[in-house]
Amino acid sequence: MGDGLRLAIVGLNYAPEEIGIARYTTDMAKALAARGAQVEVISGKPYYPAWFVEPEWRGGWRRSVEDGVSITRCPFYVPRKPGGLKRILHLASFTLSALSPALALGMKRRDKRPQAVFCIAPSLLSVPVAWVLARLSGASLWVHVQDFEVEAAFATGLVGSGGAAARLARWVENRMLGLADIASSISPQMCERLVAKGITADRVVEVRNWADVNTEFCSPQHSPYRQEWGIGQRKVCLYSGNIANKQGIEILIEAARLLRHRADIQFVICGQGPNRVRLEELARGLDNVMLHDLQPMARMGELLGLAQVHLLPQIPGAADLVLPSKLTNMLASGRPVVATAEPGTGLYDEVDGCGLAVAPGDAAGLAHAIKRLIDEPEMAARFGVEARKRAQERWSQAAMIDRIEARLARLLRPGVAA
Repeated sequence: MGDGLRLAIVGLNYAPEEIGIARYTTDMAKALAARGAQVEVISGKPYYPAWFVEPEWRGGWRRSVEDGVSITRCPFYVPRKPGGLKRILHLASFTLSALSPALALGMKRRDKRPQAVFCIAPSLLSVPVAWVLARLSGASLWVHVQDFEVEAAFATGLVGSGGAAARLARWVENRMLGLADIASSISPQMCERLVAKGITADRVVEVRNWADVNTEFCSPQHSPYRQEWGIGQRKVCLYSGNIANKQGIEILIEAARLLRHRADIQFVICGQGPNRVRLEELARGLDNVMLHDLQPMARMGELLGLAQVHLLPQIPGAADLVLPSKLTNMLASGRPVVATAEPGTGLYDEVDGCGLAVAPGDAAGLAHAIKRLIDEPEMAARFGVEARKRAQERWSQAAMIDRIEARLARLLRPGVAA
């Protein structure tokens, strides 16, 4: 932004975390700073997806300037095994920890205070901190919803969907969203949910997560991982990402069990998270399943290039609560995707035409879809071409940053076209 807009971003996740929300918050902050904005970030210490803060990051608040972005990383509680109450305490502790740097920023000289405050949800519990900072600064508040965490908690069974606690959670969510001058989310269906929750349509913006379309993806036969992991000539069905409740990743093990007679198919699961140990137990004895840790972002082209087929499981009821960020680079790699999603959901619509979708929980359907794509290479290639095209047309980082800039200009200077 040539006019040097002053922007504060409040978000739990930031670099050096490499997957999930952190990547998009970091990319946005760096891109806006490169365009001339003065960007201040208030974030947590890196912990995701291992749910563990490395020793070098422990201690109090830490300030730094990275890629033109001023960052305050806050200490907070990180449970080793996040459950319902522990997860709430985890999010609440970040809110309390972020309050101090937010107050300090909001009480600076007027020409140093932010003109806009961008709050990333999850966690919605941090919205009050962002709102206080916005009010102190005379700034506008933009809440960006990556994940409808309350409904996702209901869908995954972390919190019961009935009773007083559930009513309170829904009330808190609506109150937090109602504080926003602008609200955005990452798919058309998720934006519709914002409207359904009481945000007027003129205050809702779609801001998708973006794909790394400039990454060079190697061919499945030439990925170094093939030799490193002893895969040989088997065709790889790949999942890489968080291993948690929302994914319903256990279905991959069930599909692998149904396909164990296919010596030419190898399931590769790369990830960390609270359900990793259980997944290892379920996969015990299956020679066609291998589990590895998350791989460095610098090797994304080699890892995603290893796949003949990308796998994207999701539990029933979650397909319009979060659009998995991993989908963007799956599409950019030019390989077909097999997802578990019902027709009419956002995930189904994104995969339709560049892969196959089966009903959530249908392991037999998932195994059949995988077998089709392996056995019908022409169809798989056609889907892969469409996947790459879709990533380039719908998921461009430059286009999304342009949209954010334009809406910020309109927000700060009413009457400016966006």
